[in-house]
Amino acid sequence: MSLLYPSLLWLLIPLILFFFKSSKQIVVRIHLIILMLLVFTLARPVKEESLQEADIQGRNLVIALDVSYSMRASDIPPTRYIFAKQTIKEFLKNNPTDNVMLLAFTSNPLLLSPPTTDHTLINIALESLNPEFILTKGTSLKKLFKKLARMDQENKTLILITDGGEEHDASALAEILQQTNMSLITLALGSAHGTTVATQTGKWLKDKQGNLVISRLNPVLKDLSSLMQGSYLEAQATPAQTADVITEALQTQAQIQQSQKMQHHYLELYQIPLFMALVLFLLVHTRGVKYLLILFTFLGMPSQAGIFDAYHLHQAYDAYHHQDYDRSYYALKQVKTPSLQSQMALANVYYKQGKYKKALKIYHTLHSHSALIKQHIYFNSANAYAHLGSYSKARNYYTKVLQLGKDKEAAENLRLLTFLIDKKSQSLGKAHPKSQNADASKSLSQEENKDENKKEEQTSSGTGSGGEGSSKEGEKKKQLLLEDHTPPHPLSSKVYELINKGYIRETHPW
Repeated sequence: MSLLYPSLLWLLIPLILFFFKSSKQIVVRIHLIILMLLVFTLARPVKEESLQEADIQGRNLVIALDVSYSMRASDIPPTRYIFAKQTIKEFLKNNPTDNVMLLAFTSNPLLLSPPTTDHTLINIALESLNPEFILTKGTSLKKLFKKLARMDQENKTLILITDGGEEHDASALAEILQQTNMSLITLALGSAHGTTVATQTGKWLKDKQGNLVISRLNPVLKDLSSLMQGSYLEAQATPAQTADVITEALQTQAQIQQSQKMQHHYLELYQIPLFMALVLFLLVHTRGVKYLLILFTFLGMPSQAGIFDAYHLHQAYDAYHHQDYDRSYYALKQVKTPSLQSQMALANVYYKQGKYKKALKIYHTLHSHSALIKQHIYFNSANAYAHLGSYSKARNYYTKVLQLGKDKEAAENLRLLTFLIDKKSQSLGKAHPKSQNADASKSLSQEENKDENKKEEQTSSGTGSGGEGSSKEGEKKKQLLLEDHTPPHPLSSKVYELINKGYIRETHPW
């Protein structure tokens, strides 16, 4: 059971205090209990059930955010980057049904969030991006547009948020962007006279010749918007006002489309505390209580199939805890209405049985608004891909886990997969920079017992992250943990590695 409006539970504090400090009169205390039950009713207790498709109307948008060093300029306070990030958050808040993809770009573009109407996920991706780890100073609109041209972005609108970089050929940029069949809305951040850029040490940024770098708004953005027949916008007084201007431009430029979205179906439970409050009220204020109780006895309360589903789910968890996965599987098959918990448990059973493809098929259908549950789903998917030998896909899912928050095991697994992928490439004759010693290949170990307790605890909430390892030598590459002597890698370093790709080869960063 969960509450849709848990913040209302704060109202219980004064009621509880008054309950213990009030007089001993039973009538007064019953009235306080009635008020408490009404607070629970307003908090909307629900039970989460299966996902169902629902028709939603919204726009298909791509937000491309410039995260290069020049966005740290303060001519738009507090900085261009912070102003842009706050504007995106305000825009998402005002347009909750839009299907949004988020890209960050400097000299290279990077996908931060795939197209989704779950704007909480996009906000998490924004918060997890730390500009201090971004080293590139250049801004390549050309590479961004080429990446979009390789994607299926037809009938979508690009919201480009940038100061423009140093590119000057608007016609060449427009020619590439026209291949995407996307409309353009440009939010130009910066000033024509420009400003200096402060470094992390508090000094002013200088170029290789020792001259101060002045970051100005590139006029090519206005020419590009004109060639694309798009909208050219500038920063308003506040991020909220700027977001409103973007929304107004979208209303005349972007078409609202109907799409399918998987939404959670909830079983409402507010009737229970409301019924109890009503019964208590009638007990206190009516004389025909005994007839009322007889009436309720004959009418009864309608039984829900969820009672039996909860029983079967409990049986499945108990069997899983005792490693009887066949019995757990048959118990889960008895569940009439699939829920997030039952589907997650079924995927975990498949995983334990070594049926990784079946487990992945279910993991890919699971959705949740909880960042923690999403981490579990991505972590389990990454483990399954690793056992199947799909290291690149596993690496992508571990990266998604770390984008949602810190996770020690995901970080260790990501470091191991990076080592395995590099080693596999070296065996094919590809040269890579030396990053690990020769003994690192011996650091793979079988630590199933170490993870087993955690897996069983996660099962109680519908999640699981472990699998049955093999003692054979051929299975060592599928083990997902490193021993202590393995050289460490920076946490989530692969994300910034992709952003900073080509940093040392920047010849014209400004």
